[in-house]
Amino acid sequence: MRAKKKIVGNTVFLLAVFGLTLYGVFHGEDLDAMMEAIRRADIRWLVPGVALVLIFIWGESVIIWYMMRSFGIYLKKRVCFLFSSVGFFFSCITPSASGGQPMQIYYMKKEKIPIPVSTVILMVVTITYKLVLVVIGLGILLFARGFVHRYLEGILPIYYLGVLLNVFCVSFMTILVFHPVLAKKILLKGMDWLEKLRFLKRREERRNKLQESMQVYRETAEYLKEHKRVIVHVILITFVQRIALFAVTWMVYQAFGMSGISVWDIVLLQAVISVSVDMLPLPGGMGISESLFLKIFAPVFPGVLLPAMVLSRGLGYYSQLLISALFTAVAQMRSAWNERSG
Repeated sequence: MRAKKKIVGNTVFLLAVFGLTLYGVFHGEDLDAMMEAIRRADIRWLVPGVALVLIFIWGESVIIWYMMRSFGIYLKKRVCFLFSSVGFFFSCITPSASGGQPMQIYYMKKEKIPIPVSTVILMVVTITYKLVLVVIGLGILLFARGFVHRYLEGILPIYYLGVLLNVFCVSFMTILVFHPVLAKKILLKGMDWLEKLRFLKRREERRNKLQESMQVYRETAEYLKEHKRVIVHVILITFVQRIALFAVTWMVYQAFGMSGISVWDIVLLQAVISVSVDMLPLPGGMGISESLFLKIFAPVFPGVLLPAMVLSRGLGYYSQLLISALFTAVAQMRSAWNERSG
């Protein structure tokens, strides 16, 4: 019953954010002119944009397949692609992408993969995924000052916040993994403090769950220490995966027959949006992503800014949502078939 209420709540929240986003972006705009500009875009560049989204989803499936092999679990790549699709679908529709990994663990369990193994693998995926974003975010601030002044002056507070939140997240996960005793003390003191302030009721069940979660971090630390080469490869694949998704906007740039801005400027601008919204409690960064695009891409897409945003966001987020939804349905049908057959 609680799970059904959560699903309904997430759906209502998603639809509400989507509705507000549509109103905020399109209110007062000339929709006929926008649609005409979109129709003029060269589809020969948009199709490769969809292919880049598939590469993005496929990239995580390669990581899962690769790490499973390090545990002696040999799965077909297409099965790992279903795991990846499930993760992206539920991440797209839940606040702060909180629903992705629990659902991946659920479907992995149906494939007889032990929960401790799937949890450690997905923990490593999360850490490397955030780490790559932090490296890109800090790299822009430290080594691309001209780029920052040229494009980001109007959104620097949001960007600084995004970088700060991601750095904090990666740092905290690193402490949890490599200093579990210290992390446990911090979490227990934090829990005591919240209980004293009566934000939380004192429950032993909550403390027991904390003990169980700390075991996951200990196992993750052991894996990282024993598989350094694997982790390096995972980080490299994650970089390619991220760049593939950011490059979707360059395909849109080409579809409008534009020139004068380098592919790397466009890729980095899209990375800025991802860094800024990644930690915000909105499904897929909905609303804020569109607003940031309209601010920082204004000099890149003169005359077709709104159509470019619609195509870029449509390919980068909404096509990702539809593709992952399709393969999540396939994963569900596969699971139901296996249950009937087994």
